[in-house]
This record gives sequence, structure tokens and C-alpha cells, in this order.
Amino acid sequence: MERTAVFDQTGKYRYCLGRRWQPGGSSVAFVMLNPSQADASRDDPTLRACTQFAQRWQYAALEVVNLFGYRTPHPAQLKQALNQAEDPIGDQNDRYLLQTVEEADQVVLAWGNWGSLAGRDRTILTLLTPHWAKLTYLQLNRSGQPRHPLYISRSVLPQRYPVPRHLIS
Repeated sequence: MERTAVFDQTGKYRYCLGRRWQPGGSSVAFVMLNPSQADASRDDPTLRACTQFAQRWQYAALEVVNLFGYRTPHPAQLKQALNQAEDPIGDQNDRYLLQTVEEADQVVLAWGNWGSLAGRDRTILTLLTPHWAKLTYLQLNRSGQPRHPLYISRSVLPQRYPVPRHLIS
């Protein structure tokens, strides 16, 4: 398996995480909230879940990008960083996110409950408007955010993501 990860110089931000188990072939991208501890040599439960989905759907590879590049296993720390005038996004995050979405054959939005923090869900959905045809989700939570994949049955199939009202002119 080919394993890749892109970090900033400090290791504080992870911008992209990839796994390829077949040469060539199509890829799926997962857009989640923020990176945890997975890297080029180590998987975490979320990455294993995404890999299971991708393999079930017959993809040869997956890429993971996030609304926030700051590495933490605790989403509340993103809010703390914002409150302390720190940058939980990372200066290269949106560039890698957009590049990954452009290169993927399918994109699964999966950031969970914290996606609306600092309006990142709306910002990213606006950024991804040109790629709307390949945006999907697995399930929506009560607030309408795309659910995180970890606790979703691996038999669930992706559905086309509905265009949010703020993007309809």
C-alpha cells in the first residue's frame, strides 16, 4: 500500500492524507473536520473506516482533507484555538483541499457536528461549488451536517449532497 501525508514544517497541521492500494484506478476524497494522529505510517480508526468504504465502492485510493488543518483528537480544541486568536485552519489547508477535490472522482463530505465552527462549512461549500456534481455524503446529522464516517454502517452508500440554500441565487 502506498501511504502519503502532507504536513506543515512544524507538524502542527496536516493538509492531506492518502492511501493507494491499487496502481492507477479511481480515487475518492473524504472531507472531514480536522486531522487526528494518522500519518504516512500510522492509521487511526477514522482512516480505517474511510478505507473500508472506499474499498467497498471499488476505488483504488483515497485522500483525506479537512475543514481545519490543525491536528488534534479533540474538536473542542479548534474552538479554543479560535478563542485564543490562533489559526486552526492552516495557511495551506484550502489549497490542498481544493486540489484534492479537483483530482478525486468522488468526494464524500463527512465533517460532523463541528463543521459550522467559524463558518467553515459554508466557506468550503462555496469554494467547492464548481465541483458540485461529485459531492456526496453518507448520512446527515440532526443539524443537517454530513455525519462523520466512523459510526456509520459500512453498507451505507453515498448520496448526492443537496445544494445549500446559501448557494442558491
